[in-house]
Amino acid sequence: MELNLPVPGGLERYRLVGEPVAHGHYSPARSRLAFAAAHVVADPLGDNSPGAPAVIDWEHTLEFRRHLWSLGLSVAEAMDTAQRGMGLDWQATQELIRRSAAEAPDGRIAVGVGTDQLANGSYPIEAVIAAYEEQLAVAEEVGAQPILMASRALCAAAQSPDDYRKVYDRLLTQSSRPVILHWLGPMFDPALEGYWGSDSFDSAAAFVADLIEDNAAKVDGIKISLLDAAKEVALRNRLPEGVRLYTGDDFNYPELIRGDGNRHSDALLGIFAAIAPAAAAALKALDADDLETYERVFAPTVPLARQIFSAPTYYYKTGIAFLAWLNGFQPGFTMVGGLQTGRSLPHLADTFRLADQAGVLTNPELAVDRFRQLLRVSGVDA
Repeated sequence: MELNLPVPGGLERYRLVGEPVAHGHYSPARSRLAFAAAHVVADPLGDNSPGAPAVIDWEHTLEFRRHLWSLGLSVAEAMDTAQRGMGLDWQATQELIRRSAAEAPDGRIAVGVGTDQLANGSYPIEAVIAAYEEQLAVAEEVGAQPILMASRALCAAAQSPDDYRKVYDRLLTQSSRPVILHWLGPMFDPALEGYWGSDSFDSAAAFVADLIEDNAAKVDGIKISLLDAAKEVALRNRLPEGVRLYTGDDFNYPELIRGDGNRHSDALLGIFAAIAPAAAAALKALDADDLETYERVFAPTVPLARQIFSAPTYYYKTGIAFLAWLNGFQPGFTMVGGLQTGRSLPHLADTFRLADQAGVLTNPELAVDRFRQLLRVSGVDA
């Protein structure tokens, strides 16, 4: 199969070369915990313009989660991949959490707990805590593991690391089960610059390590998304025994999940939603200590991940939804908040090419047909 793809200065004929990764049913990996952070499917008949309340296509949103569960992956629900703070409002978030948790097999779900019901502005610390508590109550209600998301409101309100400590100590005391902490770098959300009370990674890491050490019984792990393998390993080596490091590094995940012989990272990744069959196959190989297959399956997905998460990184959600559409998991390439416009046509063309080479276009004929439709609507003869 061939089609014309935009390149700098014109069009280039591209022949598909990828062999789709086999799509089977898998049991959850034994050697690693692996969460895919899932996106939401917008209702194409809803008013999902910027600033409007999200209108969700629930059938396809939940079907995508069933797809992830069938591959042995767990779902990280209502995270930034689901456009928290970028189109998904709190009312829709609550319904998403309840619907998804009701279908999750064997409790294989963790849900984002944040403060995004607060409008942009300045709030006292007690108001930030109250917002977290409201969302924590929803996670408790549905029996899902909480992920204490990094909070824009807290970052704006905190005057020192002591304010972070006050908030997290309160929340950890209240949670009925161990939580996953969440460190999201400013490349994912510029409003989180200086989270934990410092612009210095070393200072912030020392603070987080102390927080976890003092609350180890209430912390399952921490997800870190800084796109820097060395920083992740440095924090991983400081964690108490039994506390997990969940990699959120969508650039370096194969080496971090594999580990260094002493420690490894588990996974909580947006890219796993886009490369789910490959992720499942690679983790199955890792369970069997087949590192050759593990590397072979994961290696071609890394250029794709780096493309999807390239700067401005917070628009990676557009690439996730784009691939879901190409693979038939949603009827149209639409997103809440109109975020389908977050990437250019040449960027999406490169994403298509790399997805083919990674073997994650599960139905190449459908993918070609759909991308041709997008190209034609955009004025390109495909």
